[in-house]
Amino acid sequence: MSGKPELRGRAARLARLLPAGAGQAARTPFVLLVVLLLGGGLIGLLVLNSALSEGAFRLDDLQKDTKSLTDEEQALQRDVDAYSAPDALQRRARELGMVPGGDPAFLGPDGTVKGVPGAAGSAARVPMVPPPEVLAPAPRTQGPTPSAARTPAPSAQPSTTPGR
Repeated sequence: MSGKPELRGRAARLARLLPAGAGQAARTPFVLLVVLLLGGGLIGLLVLNSALSEGAFRLDDLQKDTKSLTDEEQALQRDVDAYSAPDALQRRARELGMVPGGDPAFLGPDGTVKGVPGAAGSAARVPMVPPPEVLAPAPRTQGPTPSAARTPAPSAQPSTTPGR
């Protein structure tokens, strides 16, 4: 006997498909395939890492831009709030020469007038909000204050109402 057991049936058919040599396959293609796969994987990781780093830098720049734009928006909102405050509106209206309105009159559905209209800027009507000059502390300078020289005196103009 040759030391090898005899194979029968299916095992014998499968054994004929295998090479009858010493069982040493060529290692060069396998080693080359493994080296190529590892090299490709490393290059892929390098490209991925570079893309992630670029994205992180871009994200940092966008966050800085967002912060600066948010600060600018808040500054603009503070400006809008300052301009829309009642005392600022009243001061600006006085600078433009506007006076407080008088008492209104209303028209009924049949054309009758209800109420007596008052003149605009009449002394009878006191504003609800005092002017900023009254609220602000007086400056410690001698002589007349510039804000007192700027404030226009309310004009007492007679109101003319059209007859019915």
